[in-house]
Amino acid sequence: MSRQMKTAPSRALPTLLVLVGILVAPSIVFAHAVVFPKTSKPGAYEKYVLRVPNERDVPTVKVELHFPEGLRVVSFGDVAGWKLQVLTDSAQRVTGAAWTGVLPKERFIEFPFVAVNPKDSTDLTWPTYQTYEGGERVEWTGPDSSSKTPVSSTTISDPAVVPVKVSRTSLYISIIALALALTALGVALRPRGVDVNP
Repeated sequence: MSRQMKTAPSRALPTLLVLVGILVAPSIVFAHAVVFPKTSKPGAYEKYVLRVPNERDVPTVKVELHFPEGLRVVSFGDVAGWKLQVLTDSAQRVTGAAWTGVLPKERFIEFPFVAVNPKDSTDLTWPTYQTYEGGERVEWTGPDSSSKTPVSSTTISDPAVVPVKVSRTSLYISIIALALALTALGVALRPRGVDVNP
């Protein structure tokens, strides 16, 4: 057997590892402002938690969350070092919350609250606004997971019928990466001819 044919699989390995990395990359969850849990039941009395990381070299000094329509927020948990301002509309319905405090760099914080879910299946979105010392304001309101600052969402549905949500961009990237990986594998394992040199 030729030396070229013996080394073909070993040459293919680095290429495959790179392509697998490209394939997996869209599913990696980066540090974003996210509300947990990601799924819940219709009408449930649910404890939610907004998790916010500090992604800058200066402190975060304010976090504002707007609640989706159909959700009834009934109480908030205390967060040490942070002051809560409850936002309401003209009918005194709770529409959001703003927390002020100091979150240093390379840290995250969680803001808990309890709410009653809508009675029907739906997707709740959680627009969140993060203000840093100096005035920079990051709006976590992007339309899908491929956005630079995606809005967090929670699916309200019967657990037996929870739909799988995949953004179109991530799906397309995954399909292209898979096709490239299969092509690279086929090229790497293709016979190169016989090497007559010892």
